[in-house]
Amino acid sequence: MKSVLATLAITAGAFVTTMPVYAQADFPTKPINMVVPFAPGGSTDLVARIVAEGMSQNLGQQVLIVNQAGAGGVLGATAVADAEPDGYTILMGTIATHALSASLYETPPFDPSADFAPISLLVTVPNVLLVNPEFPAETVEELIAVLKAEPDAHAYASSGNGTPLHLSGELFKSMTGTEMVHVPYQGSGPALVDALSGAVPIIFDNLPSASEHMRAGTLRPLAVTTLERAASFPDVPTMDEAGVPGYETNTWNALFAPAGTPPEVVERLNAAAIAAVEDPAIAARLAEAGATVVGSTSEELAAHVASEVERWAPVVEASGATIQ
Repeated sequence: MKSVLATLAITAGAFVTTMPVYAQADFPTKPINMVVPFAPGGSTDLVARIVAEGMSQNLGQQVLIVNQAGAGGVLGATAVADAEPDGYTILMGTIATHALSASLYETPPFDPSADFAPISLLVTVPNVLLVNPEFPAETVEELIAVLKAEPDAHAYASSGNGTPLHLSGELFKSMTGTEMVHVPYQGSGPALVDALSGAVPIIFDNLPSASEHMRAGTLRPLAVTTLERAASFPDVPTMDEAGVPGYETNTWNALFAPAGTPPEVVERLNAAAIAAVEDPAIAARLAEAGATVVGSTSEELAAHVASEVERWAPVVEASGATIQ
């Protein structure tokens, strides 16, 4: 009898030991929540919905978008950092969450490297300076002239305090010697509403979320913020070409899981993400919106985050922007 019980105990122990392995090998067995740390309608939300559609097909489970806006992306990112590290809660991260927050906060709410498991750098995205068509400036030089003639009389919108769009505006002000009042929103979607109405007629936005309005003529693009023109809008000059030499900002979207997520789960999510952005139909939709597909390994994303934290620290310091 003792030998039978011993055999049962060994068998049960082996079963318990191998259960997590089988669970991870079968991942995913239920829907996955992809947290977008901004309001619906912005660039990050747009990229997330396109990528989630492709990942859902690859994983055989729905990847659901959960918008959790606030604090320039930090609220949603913190929620994912604190989530169960099982792969069922992931983050669509950006420069705001994984590069700027480390420098903007006196006490950063999380460590962008230590508190997350990197999955894949998905796309890079130009920013763009736009104005309402009723605003009296058709070029960057004309905008600078208006702002210098009427200091502090105009405002610009961004997707929130501490976002790359906020810093794009602050960098523009410092490099051109102009003044504008910053009006932060809970994402590009709400900011665009007021830019379209003319309530806040100047806006720095990501190209994907602004592209529809640029094509429709409901917002006038003055310049993209990258050193090269966007392939989807070749007639829009760079900020450097438009009269602000050396000006450059951009953003990117990448997937992260909470730190401690099993490596095999991260690998599964990485494979699904890369398969999504490399799908010709999805890649075409991203390109049409102005995003450039990357699709990196998790190791490449980890290195990218470290380099971006270092690159943006002096920009944040020069801007004087801080968040308590």
